[in-house]
Amino acid sequence: MMRKTSVILLSAATGAALTLLVTQPRAMFMGSSARAATSDTYRQLNLFGDVFERVRSDYVEKPDDSKLVESAISGMLAGLDPHSSYMDAKSFRDMQVQTRGEFGGLGIEVTMEDGLIKVVSPIDDTPASKAGIMANDIITMLDDEQVQGLTLNQAVEKMRGPVNTKIRLKIIRKGLDNPIEVTLIRDNIRVRSVRAHVEADDIGYIRITTFNEQTTEGLKKEIANLQNQIGDKLKGFIIDLRNNPGGLLEEAVTVSDAFLERGEIVSTRGRNAEETQRRSAHPGDLTKGKPLIVLVNGGSASASEIVAGALQDHKRATLVGTRSFGKGSVQTIIPLGSGNGALRLTTARYYTPSGKSIQAKGIVPDIEVLQDVPDELKSRTDTRGEASLRGHLKSDGDEKTGSQSYVPPDAKDDKALKLADDLLHGIKASATAAPTAVTGDKASNDKTPANKAAN
Repeated sequence: MMRKTSVILLSAATGAALTLLVTQPRAMFMGSSARAATSDTYRQLNLFGDVFERVRSDYVEKPDDSKLVESAISGMLAGLDPHSSYMDAKSFRDMQVQTRGEFGGLGIEVTMEDGLIKVVSPIDDTPASKAGIMANDIITMLDDEQVQGLTLNQAVEKMRGPVNTKIRLKIIRKGLDNPIEVTLIRDNIRVRSVRAHVEADDIGYIRITTFNEQTTEGLKKEIANLQNQIGDKLKGFIIDLRNNPGGLLEEAVTVSDAFLERGEIVSTRGRNAEETQRRSAHPGDLTKGKPLIVLVNGGSASASEIVAGALQDHKRATLVGTRSFGKGSVQTIIPLGSGNGALRLTTARYYTPSGKSIQAKGIVPDIEVLQDVPDELKSRTDTRGEASLRGHLKSDGDEKTGSQSYVPPDAKDDKALKLADDLLHGIKASATAAPTAVTGDKASNDKTPANKAAN
């Protein structure tokens, strides 16, 4: 478990261990300047102790000591950068569930509607689907507790639980006069981070929504299924990373490796030269060299950018869409012991195979495609990007903020998807020679040479 929790959010277990090993002995050989700095640090810690005691003794109501300490830790980490933070024990457990991609539960995707829980869809071969729960069912009670008044997260937490435990649901279904009551036994549920379908009869479309521990296995399964379904007429693959916020470094590396035969995938660099790590591809392209189109937008961040950057730098894929988010840093999860939560600490920056950092810049697609956005959504369809976050790590060049992140709900209105289809069907848009902007029905070529690096 320790290994798994310390590779979350673009970190590396060996990097985390190395940091601990090299920083502790270093303090044994302090010069006069280091001793002076340490002395000043202890004076500041004494000041913190004085403030802590004053708050405990004089605040208008007796404060909770543990909450005071947690707030102080949270404030210290929040002051570093937008991605470093303190997680209490519950938040740490929730994060572990999210990154594992599996949990004890019922197997339903839900949303909140008018204060009640609405079923979006049951997941195949789960307790919910076997019990006949249907999309658009309204869940009104969980055991003997009314759902109304709970937040969505609270309701989801109550539906999750240890495998083989029971829960009763009361359901209202359109067309039925009386509510349905059903008892389910929780089972091990795996979150589908990879979904796929056949596009235009001869293209494999693969959507990756997050990078958890199930992602690479899910990708391999979907590639094999698509190859079997389409057969010899397979033109290529569309990998949709739009609005994918990222996840595990290891999964970003193995997903990239699935499409590459050789070469570097990503490197990470921290404060010390010893912390530099390089991850490289192994022989074996699962798609057997078929053309790839990768869709990105302003919501593609972190692990998504590692995959997009690796495939773009190696000229293995053509990137279509809008500039990505620009999160080029690595966070290591450092558990603090039983019941004490964990630190999410920024420990390194990452670099694409060409050696470029995308921090606060994002990855520029080979072909830019702007979607037609409904008037009522125009003020909410741009993602501000890493560069707009207060306290972000500074870039070594011009920073870029904001990029369109709207994806039309109906595939027939999706310009980026349509262009990807056209490219794979042989309509060449000179993506390898010059960046192209597509804002309407016609494409216009920019005379600037294509920049294959993520900058």
